[in-house]
Parts: sequence; structure tokens; C-alpha cells
Amino acid sequence: MKLTLDTSRRYQTFGGIGASGAWWAQYAGTWTKPDKTTGEETRARLAKLLYSPTEGIGMQIYRYNLGGGSASSGKGRYVDRWRRAEDFYAPDGSLDFTKDAGAVAMLRLVVEAGASEVVFFVNSPPERLTKNGMAQLCRRQLLRTNLAKKQIPAFADYCLNVTAHFIGEGIPVRYLSPVNEPLWLWNGGQEGCHYSPRQVLRVLSAFAVAMEKRTDLRGLKLAAAENGDIRWLNRAYTRVCLKKEAVRRLLDGIDVHAYCIPQAFLPRFLNDRAAFLRRFRAYLDRRFPGVPVQTSEWTHMQGGRDAGMDSALETAKVMLEDFTLLGVTKFSHWLACSHYDYCDGLIYLDPDTQGYTLTKRYFVTGQFSKYIPLGAARFETATDEPDVRSVGFVKDGARTVVLMNAGTAEKTFPAPFMGRFIVTDETRSLDETGMTAGQTLTLPGRSVATLKEDAVC
Repeated sequence: MKLTLDTSRRYQTFGGIGASGAWWAQYAGTWTKPDKTTGEETRARLAKLLYSPTEGIGMQIYRYNLGGGSASSGKGRYVDRWRRAEDFYAPDGSLDFTKDAGAVAMLRLVVEAGASEVVFFVNSPPERLTKNGMAQLCRRQLLRTNLAKKQIPAFADYCLNVTAHFIGEGIPVRYLSPVNEPLWLWNGGQEGCHYSPRQVLRVLSAFAVAMEKRTDLRGLKLAAAENGDIRWLNRAYTRVCLKKEAVRRLLDGIDVHAYCIPQAFLPRFLNDRAAFLRRFRAYLDRRFPGVPVQTSEWTHMQGGRDAGMDSALETAKVMLEDFTLLGVTKFSHWLACSHYDYCDGLIYLDPDTQGYTLTKRYFVTGQFSKYIPLGAARFETATDEPDVRSVGFVKDGARTVVLMNAGTAEKTFPAPFMGRFIVTDETRSLDETGMTAGQTLTLPGRSVATLKEDAVC
């Protein structure tokens, strides 16, 4: 195999890898049973596995679910209680920061472990501010928002007051995302709120006005619009985020959810994820040149548990596509941990025993998060093997290259520099060996590998 590296052709700057605490942290954050390997509390061990650069995979970004309050009220139609979340309202309308204790405990633990960027994201406004008093829509509200125009300023004040509280505690909240997957109807299953593009602009404008007045929130940025599928209405939601200068000043870029859920009844071209990424990238370059884009959520959307290389290779493929075709600066998974019979989460949890299982998705994510330095610039890479995908980053002259071999046959190639060769496959998990320039390396079939160059003096 021939691997070509061209550091003269540079693209976006790497901003980190992350995942969310939704649907698990409020429970796992209360787990104090000793971990069977280390003896420390299970919740602390989970935080380190995810965010420690020495004891885990060193992710940088943590997305905290600023909930709508359905866990307290019990209102609405939900698949299970793990999808409910508390808000911080006391019954009298004041703020009570003893609430959501498990999720807050996990938030503090991941920051202690190494998370350097926290995003507060909102699925639904708090129930006391919604039209129907719930954190999801009624069927008669389809295609309507659940947030009354007159309540938008109160929604902004609530989110900003909560954010200011945690920033004051030393939590590195860098972004506030008030809208999540606005396209969908959200009439069951989980907390959520529908917004048209025009309504998204109204919400973001109110937040921007309120944020500009807050001296205690200097440096906090907005994140938006977190649309739910790479195919539908991304351009419409992007335009409203960037059309108003007051909003645009508070955005570091556009956040998208990189789903492209295959549907058998759709024509093949409507299931071509890579083609949609290229078209959206071309649109951004044409209409909003220089505006970064981030993948703020992705998971497989596939039933049944898989802790092996099948889903790990799909994870690597999507991450590589997003970095190279869409040019994202950051990539975040939906769930960091999961207890579901579903192909999601980097770690599977067992609520009965407070145990956990590390997936190959976890280790493959580590091939990126553990070795690519923040601030590194992506550069051009290529191979002559159709089964092998690649991405490269460089910082201070030292290069990091991630390779995925989707085929079953191993590939050999000369090491392009001196450093470390790290491999995850069916039998190995972030297995590190040294390498010298020109040494013959073997890239196993169905594997992901990272080439990490020694520091350049």
C-alpha cells in the first residue's frame, strides 16, 4: 500500500472529540459501588475512561443535557424513565441547584478527569414555560412549536442563569445550545421541541440580546441549530443562524447532527450520506466561506447491541467522512454510555450491578481523541487502496495519521516517520508499538490504526 502525506495542503483546525451525558449520567452519576478493577467509585472510573488522557481515551468535549423537567412531573409519553430529565426550577419558580444531582455529579467528575469544553444543550424548554406544560408536543400540536413567543425571554434568562451558576463553580461551559433537532415533531419518546427556521432565529436572537448584557457570561458562545439529519433543511436552518449579525457574533460555527438514516423506500441517491456531506460543504464554502462546521451528534440508529468491530468500523467511517468530506472541526457522539439493547454509546452499562463493558467503538474513538492534539491542522492524505480511508493532522511539525482498513486483507506499507503505531482490531485495543521511518508496518484487516509522530524539535 502507498500512503501519501502532503502537509502543504491544509484545511480545518481540530477542536476535539466528545459525547453527551444524556439518558445515563443522571443515574450513573449516583453509582458509588467500587469498580472491580480499580476500587474507585464506578462513576469516577467511567469519567476517567472517557476523558482522562492517561487512564482513558482523553475526549475533550462533554455535552450536558439541560433538561425540561419531565423527570419531576411524570408528564408525557416516554419509552422509559432514563429519557426523562430534571430542570432546576423549585416549585416557587426560584432555582434549586440540588436538583439533577446525579447528572451534575457526573458533570463535575468528567471535568475533573480532563474534559476541557462543556456544552449545555436543551432538548425542550422547561415544562413551566411550554404551551402544553410538557417537555414534548401533543399530537394536536404537530408542526407547531411548544414555546410561546412571550416565554422566549424567560427561557433565555433561565438557561443563562443556570449556565452562569456552573461557570461560577469552575465548570468550563463554553457553549449553550438552546435548540435541538428543530425539524422533528417530538410528540413522544423523549423530551423535544419543534421549531421552524424562523422560530429558531427568534429564539437565537433573544438569547443573543440577553447574552450581550451579561458581563458574567463573557466568552460564552451559542451553538446552533443542531438539525437532525444531514439531508433535510440543513441549508434553511444554517441561513437563519448566520443571517443576523447579533447571532452570528456569538456563533463559532454551525453545529449539525450527522445522521443519514437509510430508508428502503427512498431512492438510492437519497441514502448517499457522502454525497450529502459534499453538497453541504460546497454550499457552506459558497455562501458562508470560512464558517466552521461541527458534528455535535451522531450514533448508529440501529437496534441490537454490538460491542465489536462491525459498529466500530462504521463509527470510524463516519468520523473520517465528517473530517475529510464535511471538514468538521469537532465530532461528538450522541451517548457516551448506554444501557439499551441498541447500537449506541461507547460504553454499555449494567444498572443492576453498576458494571460496564467497553466497546470497540470506544477504542476506535480513542484512535482519534487520544492522539490528535487540539489545534492541529488537517492536511491532505491519500492511499492507493480502496478499502483504506485516512485523515491526517499536524501540529508543531509533528504529524498524526488515522487509517481505517475496512477490508479483510491486511495491508503493508513503509512507516512515513518515527513514532508510535497504535492499532484497534478484533483482538487488540489501542495496542501501541514503536516505529521507525521506513519500517514495514502491517495494517490488519478490519482495523483502525493511528500513526503518531514523535515531537519535532
